[in-house]
Amino acid sequence: LQKSLRETFGADQYSRARKEVLTYMFSRPMQMALYFCTGVLGDETLFHHYALNVPFYTHFTSPIRRYADIVVHRLLSASLGARSPLKMEKEAIQKQADHCNDRKMASKRVQELSADLFFSIFVRVRP
Repeated sequence: LQKSLRETFGADQYSRARKEVLTYMFSRPMQMALYFCTGVLGDETLFHHYALNVPFYTHFTSPIRRYADIVVHRLLSASLGARSPLKMEKEAIQKQADHCNDRKMASKRVQELSADLFFSIFVRVRP
């Protein structure tokens, strides 16, 4: 598979872009993670991370990247006693999580459409 992919990517100025688009298309069917407030969900099995096989999981990146990551950092800091608790009800946190999920889905859809367009052009011009 790897050899076939390398041949498909080629060695011209667009090879890196082709690699990124095709790699993205291969990972597309994977289920997308969703933000949620644990205080709203009663079923702790929903906190499980399937691929890592851990019962409780939270994910975040640098808080300069996304608002959801800022919220996770603040909640984690408060739970560790490094800062005061957020003065937000769990329903308000869930509402923000829902909004972040909606924006993430919209962004993913635009990314998919862009990749589809690039791929169709790639297939059309590929000898």
